[in-house]
Amino acid sequence: MVKFVILFHKPDDLDRFETGYNAFLGLIEHISQIKRRQVNSVLGSPMGETSLYRALEIYFDDAEEMNRALNSPVGQTAGGELARRFPAGTFELYFAEVYEEDGAHTEVNH
Repeated sequence: MVKFVILFHKPDDLDRFETGYNAFLGLIEHISQIKRRQVNSVLGSPMGETSLYRALEIYFDDAEEMNRALNSPVGQTAGGELARRFPAGTFELYFAEVYEEDGAHTEVNH
């Protein structure tokens, strides 16, 4: 599984951000290849104040499926809307491979 992550920085105008974010999210929801979507509202950081406000994680079966989705007409429209509604520097993007395991224990050989 892979994911496409968008990290949004704290907006200057919260109402404008939420309006733009909801419009963008409406477009994302039309991408049929999405397996899961996760939204994180950032509460803070162990280091204190953070510039992050929200993270949107969009999951796909594999990189090929993600590339097909992002390059589809709906994906391209959503990408254009992201760039139109959120100025450069107000968000960051990255792709990641996802590894999940049950529980919270990692075996360590001594």
